[in-house]
Amino acid sequence: MTLENIKAIIFDLDGTLVDSMWMWKAIDIEFLGRYGYDCPDDLQREIEGMSFTETAAYFLGRFRLPLTIDEIKAVWTDMSIDKYRHEVPVKPGARRLLKYAEEHGILCGIATSNGADLVEAVLASQGIRPYFQAVTTACEVKEGKPSPDIYQKVAQTLGVEPKNCLVFEDVPAGALAGRRAGMTVCGVADADAAHLRGEMLRLTDYFIEDFCQLFDESGEVCL
Repeated sequence: MTLENIKAIIFDLDGTLVDSMWMWKAIDIEFLGRYGYDCPDDLQREIEGMSFTETAAYFLGRFRLPLTIDEIKAVWTDMSIDKYRHEVPVKPGARRLLKYAEEHGILCGIATSNGADLVEAVLASQGIRPYFQAVTTACEVKEGKPSPDIYQKVAQTLGVEPKNCLVFEDVPAGALAGRRAGMTVCGVADADAAHLRGEMLRLTDYFIEDFCQLFDESGEVCL
């Protein structure tokens, strides 16, 4: 497949566009440790696809925390923003794909479960914010992934039909959201989601190790 019929590319952020899943696990461990909890083995899978607000509400419901939802979100923001600015890199080949899309008139959007402040911090620090015509967080829609809401909203903002959108995702909840929105979905390998690879291969139309794999010898993009 080439990008001939693709008018918009929509990226998940954490684990897909940027290598940041390690950071969130570290923050969960540190945050829960402050209140005497070990980080449960099932936590990452339980919160997969939830919005920033939904995740905070989940923590409040599962753990006895002397905080409100807004206070939890504020603590997480403070803990993560410096890491986003200084320690989180863009995935290999992603910058090249963004430049290719710009040169070929393909619109780009982000559909993330993360908070808006954190998204803007990482995009600005990497100098890639100008490539995106739409940045949407799950807090802006009724339901987070695997609901298709967020992908539908990004497509609507970009003015592109779902059938002409290509989604990049690293975990099953996101892949399902893209499929349910009627879009082509390409999985992106991530070390922290290696145990989900089999499920991702079943849920996606394509799967890549990194974005460099998309380019052929002539510099064109194909799947």
